[in-house]
Amino acid sequence: MAKDDKTIIKPIDAPFGDVAKSMVIPAPPKASISAASSTSLTPLPAPPAQLPLDLGIEVERVVGGVEMGVLQNGIPYLTQKGLAETSGAARSTVFEITQEWQKAMSEPVTPKGRMSFFQDYLFKNGYSEPQLYIELINNGSPYYAYPDIVCMAFLEYFSFEAQKKNDTALENYRQFARYGFQQFVYKALDYTPDDKWKQFNARVSLLKDSVPAGYFSIFKESSGLAVDLINAGLAVNEHTMPDGSVGGTWGRYWKAHSLSEKYGERIKYDHYFPAEFPQSASNPQEANAYPDAALPEYRQWFREIYLPTKYPNYILQKANMLVGGEEEARQLANMYKPNQIEG
Repeated sequence: MAKDDKTIIKPIDAPFGDVAKSMVIPAPPKASISAASSTSLTPLPAPPAQLPLDLGIEVERVVGGVEMGVLQNGIPYLTQKGLAETSGAARSTVFEITQEWQKAMSEPVTPKGRMSFFQDYLFKNGYSEPQLYIELINNGSPYYAYPDIVCMAFLEYFSFEAQKKNDTALENYRQFARYGFQQFVYKALDYTPDDKWKQFNARVSLLKDSVPAGYFSIFKESSGLAVDLINAGLAVNEHTMPDGSVGGTWGRYWKAHSLSEKYGERIKYDHYFPAEFPQSASNPQEANAYPDAALPEYRQWFREIYLPTKYPNYILQKANMLVGGEEEARQLANMYKPNQIEG
């Protein structure tokens, strides 16, 4: 390990206003990560149950020597290096705890020692993921972001529980606890969350009246689902488009049941994505429009087949895009109970 990895920085102990004002330049809306930054985390093998997310980094910068950032779903995080510096621990120690957590989560035996503290703290706060970090793919390479709840567990451990406690962890723990981890990181990075409806509304405006008369589109018909998910806290953006899941599943159902023989052929229409979506690079894209005569059957299929049997699997794949992780994803998966959708 390089000598710099063991360096303990001074705690972030200045008044919060001073810390926020110390930001030299406001972060750009979409900050890219440099090669040096993207390799600052030691690669860790992810278990088969946790796949890298197609989720971007909204902004990341170094504040007072600490690497911190915000993901596109609004979750604030520290890098592995930033977490080591903030907790006053050697980076190798953060790495060891990360590996211990992975092992503990794959075994039925209740762990002892420091893993007992981490499991107790994180479980009580609703975190039960198989890794202590959120794994992303950034510029084609794995990238690891330690979310706010995990960072607070490290700070509390090294402040009060570790055999060798340190003032760095305690001072930073007080700062984050006082202002709230999310609020501190947001202010330090001069980050303001986007309007959660912005990207969805952009698609609605762009696709208005784009479907030929006599036909319906899956985007319009599934917009109620998108609205429910946005209200529930899931970012519906270029990475999460419920109409894609609904459209693909309905398309397979349409073909498997030869519905064109019953209602007539579906047709293609030009589907456009807003300029801020990477998919817009290939505009216009062909999408299917279905005969209006099939609308009653589609709606029955959506209520009785898609929502109870297909939607839960789709939303569970988005667990790490939610602040509440798997627990919140399961709540969303149960959002449409049979007695709520029949009628």
